[in-house]
Amino acid sequence: MIEFLDSYLTLFATILIAILMVPLTLAAIRMITGPGYADRFVALDMLTGIAVAIAALTMASTGRREFLDIAFGIALIGFLATCSLSALLEKKKGDK
Repeated sequence: MIEFLDSYLTLFATILIAILMVPLTLAAIRMITGPGYADRFVALDMLTGIAVAIAALTMASTGRREFLDIAFGIALIGFLATCSLSALLEKKKGDK
């Protein structure tokens, strides 16, 4: 019974990873072609959120806990990048 549920979890996680490729691609396009800095920052934040979700789903499908460490690292780097880029945006706003 456990093997039966494990195979369904693996299949479900793989399908969700494939579905998450669509918003990942759209966010990457927005980050590259965004009209302003704020749009690019939001797209970067969305990219890190999607990457964390993909790492967590990969952990669920493979059973390797190392992917949670990767997800934590991506989340931490994404948070620091968002904070520093928002400070840069505020500084640019004040220069005008």
